[in-house]
Amino acid sequence: MTGDREFRKVRVHGVAVRDPLFTLRVAEYRPRHGETWRPRAIIGIVISKKTLKRAVDRNRARRRVREALRTLPGGLPPCRAILLPNPAVLTAEFAQVQAALIRALARAPGRVRGRGGNSGGTRAVSAPVTPDPTPAGGRE
Repeated sequence: MTGDREFRKVRVHGVAVRDPLFTLRVAEYRPRHGETWRPRAIIGIVISKKTLKRAVDRNRARRRVREALRTLPGGLPPCRAILLPNPAVLTAEFAQVQAALIRALARAPGRVRGRGGNSGGTRAVSAPVTPDPTPAGGRE
C-alpha cells in the first residue's frame, strides 16, 4: 500500500484483529480508481519509533513479518490490510509468527462492513490468492 489515502481507508473501514505479536486491520479488497479488478492481498507493514526505537529492529521486524506473510500455506485472502507488529515479533520463533498470522486471518471477519458510501451492503471475502512472484517494483 502506498499513500496516506489508502492507509486511511483501511483505518476507517477495516476491522482490527489483535494478537500478542501484532495488530492486523483488515478491509475488503477494492481496486483503486481506474485499476482493473485483480483480487490480491495488499498489506502495509507499519512500525513506529515508539514501538521499536532502533531502525535495525524495525527493519528486522518488517522483514520477518513480510517473509511470514509470503510463505503462508494457502496464500492470503484478497484484502487491504495494515499490519502493526509488536516488539515480541523479534523474539518469537518464525513458526509462531506464521501461526499467529494464520489465526489472525482466520479471525478476521469474512464480511467487512463499510461505513456509509455507495457500497450497497456487505460483500464476502473470496478465496485466498497466492502472492505475486515478482517484486513490488517490477524489478528482478
